[in-house]
Amino acid sequence: MVEKVHEMGKTIFFDLEGPLSPQDNAYEVMKLIGEEGAPIFEVISKYDDFISLEGREGYEPGDTLALIVPFFFLHGITEEDIRRVSERAKIVEGAEYLFRKLQADNWDIYIISTSYGQHAYNVGRKLGVPTDNIICTNISKTLREKKALPRKFFHTIKKAEEDIIELYSDIENTELIVNRLDEFFFHQLPSLSYDIFAIRVIGGERKAEAVRQIVKEKEGELSNAITVGDSITDYKMLNEVATHGGISVVFNGNEYAVPYANVGLASVDIRFLLILCDAFVRGGKGEVMEVATKWEENREVFEKNPSDIPDNCITADIRHFIMKQKKFFPYFHNIEHANERRKDEIIKIHKQVRMQVREDAGKLG
Repeated sequence: MVEKVHEMGKTIFFDLEGPLSPQDNAYEVMKLIGEEGAPIFEVISKYDDFISLEGREGYEPGDTLALIVPFFFLHGITEEDIRRVSERAKIVEGAEYLFRKLQADNWDIYIISTSYGQHAYNVGRKLGVPTDNIICTNISKTLREKKALPRKFFHTIKKAEEDIIELYSDIENTELIVNRLDEFFFHQLPSLSYDIFAIRVIGGERKAEAVRQIVKEKEGELSNAITVGDSITDYKMLNEVATHGGISVVFNGNEYAVPYANVGLASVDIRFLLILCDAFVRGGKGEVMEVATKWEENREVFEKNPSDIPDNCITADIRHFIMKQKKFFPYFHNIEHANERRKDEIIKIHKQVRMQVREDAGKLG
């Protein structure tokens, strides 16, 4: 396995929102609309979760980013607005350190993100990832087409917006939400010659496709790759790598992502991922699973005595960081060997940390 890792080159794929930046960029952009922006996004996100899990043909998790575009038109949201919101985005603690270490150790790093390009390229630039290694959602051409839209289009959106705000007061009523938004997105807008899915959002199966394509171009195997994600848009990518013998790490994941990874990392700081990456280079998947299991079984002991953590379960830099900072101590989980009850426990831990890191965005799918 170690030889194969080196033959392909050390390759790691990151989702962006969650593992690398706590901001949900589209959610924050919708808030530019005013106080109605967040409720509109949350209702549409709820709709996205439902029809994604339903397995609706032609729909992928994350297509929320196509569904909200008509509201951008209505309120005059521009590319520059998306960039401006992205500039406020924080980077997850430890990400800059992690990327410097991975780059110094000749890892090929890719970001595969549902995010709009204006956000994905901004965060990628801050972490030193070249644009050629970032696969994301291109919205630029669509936003420039506003002038060609008929007046009736805007009246239809305005009415839908009013209905969505009303639906927010009963957001757990999935049937009402699905019925109204099905009518809007799949009947009313197409009747006005507007194609929601002209925007190819990089989510769900498209993330998995991107991973497969990159690995194929590198003449490698999925068993020699690591992928990192946290939400419903990532579960197919996580599952693709995990079921082909690679390492899928869920970082502060939700119930949609945790079951599809084979390793879990719950932490306010992502630098601890380096422990798994180093284990992967040393001994492939087997070594990673062994390290994750040792942390899971001995977490309390490790936390009390970081100096006693075995050398194969930590790096010198991270040991020093733990002993000096005394910050939140990470959780590692062997999800592959967890039964359903244990997975539920892991999801609770991940959700608690997720809300701490991602704040409002943590409640989204």
